[in-house]
Amino acid sequence: MKTSILFFAILFISISFNAQEFKFDEETIDYGKIEKASNGERTFVFTNTGDQPLIIQKIKSSCGCTVPKKPSGPVMPGEKGEIKVSYDTKRVGGFSKSITITSNAKNALKVIKIKGFVNKEISLEKEKSILSDN
Repeated sequence: MKTSILFFAILFISISFNAQEFKFDEETIDYGKIEKASNGERTFVFTNTGDQPLIIQKIKSSCGCTVPKKPSGPVMPGEKGEIKVSYDTKRVGGFSKSITITSNAKNALKVIKIKGFVNKEISLEKEKSILSDN
């Protein structure tokens, strides 16, 4: 019993010392006010601050209107990586979405966010009135 506890304690300590870290330039991207159907793609940039390759296994968004794309391979120590996020800008109004990253970092789950406001498109056509013939 003591040997199994000691084994798991040593395993935990060794994993903690070799665990990866990554630091984002920004953890929240604010789109600000954007026009309907405009470009909804943004990029999160991060650096692998650990001493081993950082592997992102999975990325999941909080809804189907946000599509994240993870790096294709491991990010080596000291190198930068990118996570591209596309938001569906055909949805009018404010938005605040989270993207959950699962990786081999010390903290296996990391949450980054996007937010902004999609303006209603402005129509330049004159609306017809049901009271007039014009």
